[in-house]
Amino acid sequence: MPAPQTKEGVIDVLRINGSASGPTPDVLIEIPHGATRTTDFTSVEAALTSRLPEGLVDFFHVNTDSGAPELAVALAQRFVSLEPTKSVAILRCRIPRTFIDCNRRIDAKPEEFKAGKVTPGLMPWVTSDADRELLLSRYRAYVQAVDDAVAEVMPKGGAMLLLHTYAPRTVGVEVDLDIVKSLRAAYTPEKEPTWPMRPEVDVIHKTLEGQPLAPTKVVERLKGALAAVKVPLADGESYPMHPSTLAHGHVLRWPGRVLCVEVRRDLLADPWDPFAQQRISDEKCATLAGPFAEALRAWFPG
Repeated sequence: MPAPQTKEGVIDVLRINGSASGPTPDVLIEIPHGATRTTDFTSVEAALTSRLPEGLVDFFHVNTDSGAPELAVALAQRFVSLEPTKSVAILRCRIPRTFIDCNRRIDAKPEEFKAGKVTPGLMPWVTSDADRELLLSRYRAYVQAVDDAVAEVMPKGGAMLLLHTYAPRTVGVEVDLDIVKSLRAAYTPEKEPTWPMRPEVDVIHKTLEGQPLAPTKVVERLKGALAAVKVPLADGESYPMHPSTLAHGHVLRWPGRVLCVEVRRDLLADPWDPFAQQRISDEKCATLAGPFAEALRAWFPG
């Protein structure tokens, strides 16, 4: 099976090799919310005919995983420097989740998303049939590329890191046609500090029933390495590993070989701004890259 390739507007595939690595990657890092640049949003916006909420780019910036692509590269480079016989493939989605979320089961019902505290797959402002088909075709192309990479790597003893970032605070707004107005109100200087802070780094792994699904040795290694740089690691405090997400399928199919993590964006951005393309700090990425690289090594003892 040929290795997945970069496809403009859908997926970027970056291979980072160790000095003595083999032909097949040992680790996949998937970033399903990797469309983090303003141009990722505007290029898709220009192709749609649906009437979109005014200022929707504000939601794009608040809701996309800023810093995840830069952290992925930094930690992959650190990992292969420690493990020169290994290599990493980074799969970065370039489809904004503002329109369609490539970490969602499109067939999931709206109530499933609400139960899982996750945003929907296809957003409610996408009303044109042509727009839906355009977005679904890109969604299918991305999901197929990830599935192809998984089929290449995981049966050979590989591992997978699902890397996300989230805004510093949990902001209680509905994802509806008033999303921009709601967000602007939520982020006023008076209101923003009232929202609860999220953990600096959180392992997302518990089912709705509380069953743990994370690879224990990898999490223990990550917890210890993060403690050394004074960053605590939470244990699924933010939200569950919900069946409406595609991550849930990876975790169940490859038990003990998949880790899903959220990193708070203010640990990576310099500074963090909810309504702008983020400037990501190389220094901040380097601080977290070491602990994550060390954690990945737990999958390959000896």
